[in-house]
Amino acid sequence: MDPVNLTLQIFNGLVQGSFYALLSLGLAIIFGVLRVVNFAHGAFFMLGAFAAYILGQQAGVGFWPAMLLAPLGLAVLGMVLERTLIRHLYALDPLYNFLLTFGVTLILQDAMRLRFGMQGQPYAPPRELIGATNLGFTFYPNYRLFAMVFAIVICLAVWYLIERTRVGMIVRAATERPDLTRALGVNVDRWVTPVFGFGVALAALGGVLAAPMQSVYPLMGAELIITIFAVVVIGGLGSIVGAVVAGLLVGVVFGIGLAIVPPLANTLVFILMAVVLLARPAGLFGSVEAT
Repeated sequence: MDPVNLTLQIFNGLVQGSFYALLSLGLAIIFGVLRVVNFAHGAFFMLGAFAAYILGQQAGVGFWPAMLLAPLGLAVLGMVLERTLIRHLYALDPLYNFLLTFGVTLILQDAMRLRFGMQGQPYAPPRELIGATNLGFTFYPNYRLFAMVFAIVICLAVWYLIERTRVGMIVRAATERPDLTRALGVNVDRWVTPVFGFGVALAALGGVLAAPMQSVYPLMGAELIITIFAVVVIGGLGSIVGAVVAGLLVGVVFGIGLAIVPPLANTLVFILMAVVLLARPAGLFGSVEAT
């Protein structure tokens, strides 16, 4: 085995893992706070990439403003979805929300396929990040380095927001003990919709970051969503720390798989999930109640 190739694949895995962490973080927040299994998360990832592409092609908006505008716009769309559809299913089995968001995914994918077709649309990285950096073992694209660092920083910032601030404390209390929280004068319903929109915004941000690294096409989210669900399960349902750690871990396992046994790289992720669930049914950082 070539050590240089193995090192490169592990580094590629860290870059991919940072995207897994960012996407699974939004999914974990929505499940941990609302107990909603949001299968449309991959579709919002795809819409984030398309939003950046459309803003660039039709409005002349560059990459940096798109990183703000696309997540904000899709957060509004997510909140509308929560208010009009998902909210009515909270009292039912989570399977109903899963089926609803699965249907939303098919609608969004087909809408983008009718508008843009199945051929991928190119999206260039910003000029400031063109080129490569010498890492010692290889020259690595600047944009990929930026995407990895930025995604990890966002994950850490979200963890701090949820776990260490007053806003995060209110959100956790409003969902874990809603009756007691209402008794203390907090309007619980006021927090549910913004939290769902925030989770959607994280998925859209991931899409914007991914757009310069791959072609923008309608099924780009569908190819990721199963892996993202596996990441959330490995980390522990609803666990913020678990989502980040498991995302990076899965990325590294995938990278090592590509270096050693490429045909089994995807399978190794689910083997890892099976091993973790056998040892800890609640996931690495999950609680038995969430499971």
